[in-house]
Amino acid sequence: MPSSDKKRLDYYALTWRLPVIVWQVLFFVGPLVFMIAMSFFLVKNYRMTEAFEMKNWVKMFGKDYFWDSYFLTLLLASMSTIVATCLAFPAAYGLAFKVSGNVRRWIVFLLIIPFFTSYLVRTFSWYVILAESGVVNNILGVIGLGPYTMLNTRFGTLVGYMTLTLPLVVILQTFSLANVDKNLIEAAQNLGASRVKVILQVIIPSAKVGLIIGAVFCFILSFGDFVAPYYLGGSKPPTLPILIIDTTKSGQQWPRAAVVAVMMMVTLMIVAFTAIKLAYSRKAYR
Repeated sequence: MPSSDKKRLDYYALTWRLPVIVWQVLFFVGPLVFMIAMSFFLVKNYRMTEAFEMKNWVKMFGKDYFWDSYFLTLLLASMSTIVATCLAFPAAYGLAFKVSGNVRRWIVFLLIIPFFTSYLVRTFSWYVILAESGVVNNILGVIGLGPYTMLNTRFGTLVGYMTLTLPLVVILQTFSLANVDKNLIEAAQNLGASRVKVILQVIIPSAKVGLIIGAVFCFILSFGDFVAPYYLGGSKPPTLPILIIDTTKSGQQWPRAAVVAVMMMVTLMIVAFTAIKLAYSRKAYR
């Protein structure tokens, strides 16, 4: 290819990439850089002053409540990811292999509908359902069970996380499983593989990328969620998003809140890049 044609092609590709690059710089890279810089500022007389000192980092890392919140958030997000992935897979498997394409499209549309409403409204609906005098305890009371405390617990937080993430995980898994080569499944069955072996050795490895991406989305949304742990989990001990709010209310300590936010971003990036590397690894096919 002549150099002039190649240069023209590069300009053409750059033209289409430029809006994405500008968007990322304005709404991701720029705020992230500012937040990192703000973590080194100091608060004096309830006003932030520019500085480059590690006092905020030393202060937050030296507090037990920060690490309690960090590991609690990590634990809850990991539990949410495991539960959502396990609950979503049977539903996605049925949608991908057991129903027609028309039925699948309608069910996916029904899974999208909850996102048309406010997540806060959906969370408050669970507040009514899980209350000690709510729907679940009233039903259990009919058979002589309960009442059980489900609000202001980790169980309540996980229910909120499922409300946020489960429909999305089902959709992502369904699209991934629906694209699995059916010839591979038929070949495995013809060779005498049981249904369980087909799922474990053919379907899951073939749909590995989509399954991992669904899990990553679930982890990211759960890790950064404020609503569920605050309204359904009781916020004691607080998760990292709640800790950010509490820190900003304590003497306008925005720089210390920035430390928490940066730690969240670093954690999410490590998880995301590790998951991407795992998703596109070819070891499973050797």
